[in-house]
This record gives sequence, C-alpha cells and structure tokens, in this order.
Amino acid sequence: MNTKIYLNQATHMVGMTLKDSNKLEENNMALHVCKEKTAVIENRKALAQSLDVELNDFVCANQTHSANFHEVKHEDAGKGACSLDDAIEDTDALYTYESNIVLCSFTADCVPVLFYHEDTGLIGAIHSGWQGTVKEITPKVLAYLMKEGNSPEGFHVYLGMALSQEKFEVDQDVYDKFHALGYAQEYIYYKADTDKYHIDNQLTVKKQCELAGISSDQISLDRNCTFKSQTGFSHREDKRAGRHVSFIMRK
Repeated sequence: MNTKIYLNQATHMVGMTLKDSNKLEENNMALHVCKEKTAVIENRKALAQSLDVELNDFVCANQTHSANFHEVKHEDAGKGACSLDDAIEDTDALYTYESNIVLCSFTADCVPVLFYHEDTGLIGAIHSGWQGTVKEITPKVLAYLMKEGNSPEGFHVYLGMALSQEKFEVDQDVYDKFHALGYAQEYIYYKADTDKYHIDNQLTVKKQCELAGISSDQISLDRNCTFKSQTGFSHREDKRAGRHVSFIMRK
C-alpha cells in the first residue's frame, strides 16, 4: 500500500494514501469519483490490511465543503466504508473519543487536517478546501472541542499534502473571502501579468490552528504539492482526478 505515514506510535496512526500508477485507478480512494466502485473498495481493503484493521472500522463522510462536524461513536463504524449511501451526511469534519476507529478525509488539493489530543483520547479529521477555510471549519471544530475540555496544549495537528500557493491561483472573489478573514493576507500574493491572486490555503489553516491556541511546534506540515507531485491527485490539474484518503486512528 502506497501511503505516507506521518505518525506511527503505540497509541496513534496518522497518514495519507498516495497516487500510484501501479494500483487500481492509481490508488483512488473515493467512491464519488471513480470508474469502478469495486476498484476503490479493493484499494480501501488494502489500506485496512496495511493498518491491521478491518474496512468496517473506517468511517467516511459525504463531504460538501461545509463547516459541519460530527462526533463518531462505535455504532458509526463502517459508515461510508463500502457505500456512499450510509456515509455521514453533509459533513466535513469527524471526531471521536473511541479507539479502533479510522476517521477518513478525502482530498485532491484541499487541506486534510488530522489531529489528536494526548490527554483525552480525542482524534479528528477535517477536510478544509478553500471554501471550508473561509467558513473557518477548523477553528470552529477546535473551539468546540476546547469547550468540551480539550486543552490547547494537548493537541497535535498534521496538515497533509495539498495544493501549493504557486498552483492555487484565484480571481478577485476568492481573494476577497480570504482577505476578509483578517489574518490570511501574508499568505497571498498578486501576479499582475495574469491578474490572479495566489493563496496558500495550507498556511492559512495552520494560522487558524495557531489562533485557536495551538502552538506552532505542535503542528506538522507536508509541503508537497498535490499538483506538482507525481504521487498527488489534483482536481486543479485534472477534473476527473481520484482522491487521497487521509486517516487517523487511536489504537
């Protein structure tokens, strides 16, 4: 299984699958953008085997670029693992205090945000495309969880591979939304020859984590670009691109 493991320790596993031309559908993990659903399920089964879990331990959502989040319980295990029909509806962030649950986030340029808390058993997975970022899904989730008693000092955050600032070029309307946040300006530049703005969505999300109270040294970034990397799925590059799955589990 072609995966990038960000953390592998006795208690937690954090990682992200990679595009692989030798795998079925290049290791696409998404049922909503595929040629054959059976191929995606086989890829997911291979991932589950590599993690020493069952596919029915996975929990997936039907992501809609919302700011909605959902607490996963043991009875949710397997939802979305083999079908879109029973995936968690209209949700872009999942969190749980349960063990042996694999939380999944699907991306092809968007920022996957994976986190755990060292004291409370909390884990989470957030899908933050640019729409999720300007809707502030990550700080909203973190603020809610901190109110539940998860101290900022206990969080560890992993921001997976995403579209680079060089390749994320946008028009005035998207620029205005990021500018309105009040803290993203340092992650934006303008190119006069193309009349386009270039935004670093990943660093904006990192800033959101810091503003929520999480120290920079508790945040890890994968700065590989999904567009430029041979192992990246990029919707910008190819509208028919497959998806990575970023995952986190507490053993």
